[in-house]
Amino acid sequence: MERPRPRISIIVALAENGVIGRDNRLPWHLPDDLKHFRRLTVGHPVIMGRRNYESLGRPLPDRLNIVVTRQAGYAAASGCRVVHSLEQAFAQADGAEEIFVIGGGDLYAQTLERADRLYLTRVHAGVDGDTRFPEFDVAAWHEIERVHHEADAHHAYAFSFVTLDRRRGP
Repeated sequence: MERPRPRISIIVALAENGVIGRDNRLPWHLPDDLKHFRRLTVGHPVIMGRRNYESLGRPLPDRLNIVVTRQAGYAAASGCRVVHSLEQAFAQADGAEEIFVIGGGDLYAQTLERADRLYLTRVHAGVDGDTRFPEFDVAAWHEIERVHHEADAHHAYAFSFVTLDRRRGP
């Protein structure tokens, strides 16, 4: 019997202007977003681009870390699998119930048309940055959850956790 295809999920924090990064870093510090990211991704494979992996500086604990790079012979730290295409990354995660694509921008662009779910942290601000999330047709998605978080002493910006599932069929 054939196994069901794993859910392909994108998880990303993005500003109102689509910015997701600046100088290979997040352009904000939102501790509750980091907790949300960890809670969702622990125990699941995470697929990331090489630059994103290098910005983290180490494999994410309690997750299968899959690094996609075009560099032949690239060596990541122990605990990471290195592949050279998105197809290879998905094959490495075979058997998982849900796979998380965690960035960066190039990988999001390659995955967006195949994604089943988007976990968005909508940062309610426009920020300067050099990396943006690709534009997508909101009508192709159905919102299943939204949780708002006000700015406070630990969070410079208000933000919302928004979960979208791809609309299927007519």
